Amino acid sequence: MQQQKSFEREHEKGILYLVPTPIGNLEDMTFRAIRMMKEADLIAAEDTRNTKKLCNYFEIETPVTSYHEHNKESSGHKLIEKIREGAKVALVSDAGMPTISDPGTELVAEAIAEGLTVVPLPGANAALTALIASGILPQPFYYYGFLQRGKKDKKKELELLAKQTATIVLYESPHRLKETLSLMLDGLGDRKIVLCRELTKKYEEFLRGTILEAMAWAEAEEVRGEFVLIVEGASPNTIAEEENQWWEKLSMEEHVEHYISKEQMNSKDAIKQTAKDRGMQKREVYQAYHVKG
Repeated sequence: MQQQKSFEREHEKGILYLVPTPIGNLEDMTFRAIRMMKEADLIAAEDTRNTKKLCNYFEIETPVTSYHEHNKESSGHKLIEKIREGAKVALVSDAGMPTISDPGTELVAEAIAEGLTVVPLPGANAALTALIASGILPQPFYYYGFLQRGKKDKKKELELLAKQTATIVLYESPHRLKETLSLMLDGLGDRKIVLCRELTKKYEEFLRGTILEAMAWAEAEEVRGEFVLIVEGASPNTIAEEENQWWEKLSMEEHVEHYISKEQMNSKDAIKQTAKDRGMQKREVYQAYHVKG
């Protein structure tokens, strides 16, 4: 068991600070986040241009270096070496929490593997901000982030999410929203959804309704801004019904053969279970199976 006492000998050792940044409104930057960025020896940023604008606004003069999806391996090794030598590094993304659908996961894992201290700061996060104002049950919730871009891959992901009973939290870009909503209707059915856009900004908007209503809105309006989608989870009763009737499309023979081949049952037990599934007498299944067999 690896033990980390975050603030033991804090001034004598290197530390990786995970610093949240505003998701829109700059007033959501915390006092502590500003202080840590000022006191750090180096700021590692997803986009140095965006971060420098933030630094200029809050008069932060700490040097900024690039750490993003395309250079995370080479840049990550350099950052780890600096922390090992005693540097304080503040990792920031363009908006919100580092590592949450943003770069940083590999850097955190490498720092922990090296026995270095990783200190998270609380702050702005789009998923939770949207969730608590959605009006949909906030717990339990299942944060999924961005779906795959490919239509085929997205369909597979939604098939898995269809059985999720917790409230689902997704991110989506404006130019993919229409396709995603259409695939959601096919994969999840028409259920409650909240489209949350431009969170904490002047044009913040919540669109609450069903997936069908969301599709109608997206067709009628100009879709702008980054979206958080809060989707109602599946009803446990609905899932139970679907699971209990998985065999509906199978013939009697296929149903029995499923238990024999997949569940390694003998024919007697397979017939007994098939009869139970279908609410039939064993002899009826036996006759049907052996006649066809």
